[in-house]
Amino acid sequence: MASRARKADRHGAFSGNRVERAIIDIGSNTVRLVLYGGSPRAPVTLFNEKVAAQLGREIAQTGRLADEAIELAMRGLRRFALLLRDLKIEKIDVVATAASRDASNGAEFLQAVTALGFEPRLLSGEDEARISAMGILGAFPGASGLVADLGGGSLELVRIGEDAVGRASSLPLGTLRLPDHSGETASETRSNLAAQLSAADWIETVDGTLYLVGGTWRSMAVFAMEDRGYPLTDPHGFELGLEDGLYLADNVAGFDPAELRDHPRISSMRSATLPAAGILLRVLLEKFRPRCIVFSSWGLREGILYDELEDFAKNQDPLLAGVGEFASMRGAPPMLATRVAAWTVGAVPATLHGSERVRLAATMLALAAMQIEPNLRIGLATDWAMQKRWIALEPDGRAMMAAAVAGNGNHYDLPPEVRELATPEQLEEAICWGLAIRLCRRLGGRSDGLFNVSKIEKTGTDLVLSLEEGHSDLFGIPSEKDLDLLAKRLKLNPKVQFVTASQLAESKSRT
Repeated sequence: MASRARKADRHGAFSGNRVERAIIDIGSNTVRLVLYGGSPRAPVTLFNEKVAAQLGREIAQTGRLADEAIELAMRGLRRFALLLRDLKIEKIDVVATAASRDASNGAEFLQAVTALGFEPRLLSGEDEARISAMGILGAFPGASGLVADLGGGSLELVRIGEDAVGRASSLPLGTLRLPDHSGETASETRSNLAAQLSAADWIETVDGTLYLVGGTWRSMAVFAMEDRGYPLTDPHGFELGLEDGLYLADNVAGFDPAELRDHPRISSMRSATLPAAGILLRVLLEKFRPRCIVFSSWGLREGILYDELEDFAKNQDPLLAGVGEFASMRGAPPMLATRVAAWTVGAVPATLHGSERVRLAATMLALAAMQIEPNLRIGLATDWAMQKRWIALEPDGRAMMAAAVAGNGNHYDLPPEVRELATPEQLEEAICWGLAIRLCRRLGGRSDGLFNVSKIEKTGTDLVLSLEEGHSDLFGIPSEKDLDLLAKRLKLNPKVQFVTASQLAESKSRT
């Protein structure tokens, strides 16, 4: 199963939702296969399966991978090998981390993995830290601070800033090893963990954000989100200030794992490790005093994908790359959305409370929503905006996208969870985005010709729709209603004028 270069189309996107890339992550807790499709800059997980082999569970006591754990891992890997052959996946990365590098029989285990046809790459602690940090840089452009990647066998700490990875340390503080540092009291446990962290003496305080990577941290985020009644469900990008982070750490540390197992979104494996991880988080926060913590679903695997991109691809906006691929698969190609956004900007530019990138993403979703049944349209598109994992999008941006989708459908009664995440001014602006999209798509029926024969703009107290004289009949009764709706919302007077081609060209040249 030798890896071969990925074949991308001329737009730099994988072919729709067809699987184009596989990563097998042989960790200390789990052995996981993830299949990716979508845009390389914002890859979509199409398949994700793990085997909880717990390869690293006996290393502290015996120095070896347990025989039973190896058999569980190999059973999963044999299945993965067969799946990948059947799917004819050409690009496969297999990486092994702390358990395989620390165990005395780790090399022997990886030889068995190689015999399956894979080419496993054993990562050093520094490599693991660097690649995880690349995942953070890909997920949060411009990220600055410290990454803490908590796996089963180790904790990687690495500085990031100015789109680069800095110094890193790998510490034996994975979730399987945390019990080895337990004391008679929580205070003694914190002291033991703090002593271990002293090995990373190059870190004093964190001037910025502490980014938390790993499944146990994400389970902690889910716990916090539901405890707070937070309106979003995806833990990726969930942010807490320092004091709220300390409260979360203490709250989780005080739970019995049996109580956490009752939580519908926390697995039994994660519930067993959360209390100890809560104590570790308290120690990290007390030592580094970051401005805030941010939970990330992007880490090692996504770092592998991002790390190999060409610079031009890394510089793409991940929000627009992800939404563009998603909308294109649903009948709304990015070029059409770009032209609609350019047409509507004369009436509702995103200059007051929103941003052009969010407005363009909202336009893509609004157009894609029109390809599904009317009775499902608003609800599904609102869920797309609010709950789907978009990269580099703040919660208020999600709410504005949802409001734009609603405006596009001439709906203004926004759900409470949307109103909770953005200001009334932001939502009003986004509703107007949606009404302008509605006017544009209904006026021209998605015709490319509309953009050449029409223009809309604010002029004083008027909202003026200009049409070439030869296309005056485009302005029908539905268009009149849509223009009135948008003008009323903007507190302007609706006006339509029919002009010559030269007059329209001159008007466009002025803007």
